[in-house]
Amino acid sequence: MEIILSNQCESLTGSLGQGFGYFIVGRWSRTDVKYRYYSQRSRWDVPPDGHLRFILTCAILAQSKLHIADIRVSAKEFKQACDEADRWYGDELVKAEDTHIYNANDVLRFKQRWDL
Repeated sequence: MEIILSNQCESLTGSLGQGFGYFIVGRWSRTDVKYRYYSQRSRWDVPPDGHLRFILTCAILAQSKLHIADIRVSAKEFKQACDEADRWYGDELVKAEDTHIYNANDVLRFKQRWDL
């Protein structure tokens, strides 16, 4: 998942809190040689719902536009996170191409509709 920072935030790395098993890292993009921010799975204990909770937390933070402006998560990653958390996500995501990209508003719409 890519994390798009707001204009007020120049850099954001590290944990969003305990219990996710994911953190934010910065890396150079291979395609357009820009510094971008991504989610990274921890080597240590990751709870079954940690990936999904991390995606949802980033989407919620994107609503305020304070640090995170938006997220970009592929349908494949979103499906995997829901499967790991043993949550149903509806036919729209089932039928989506793995490469389809969802933003924060899309993720929050899924959260509301499917009680993720």
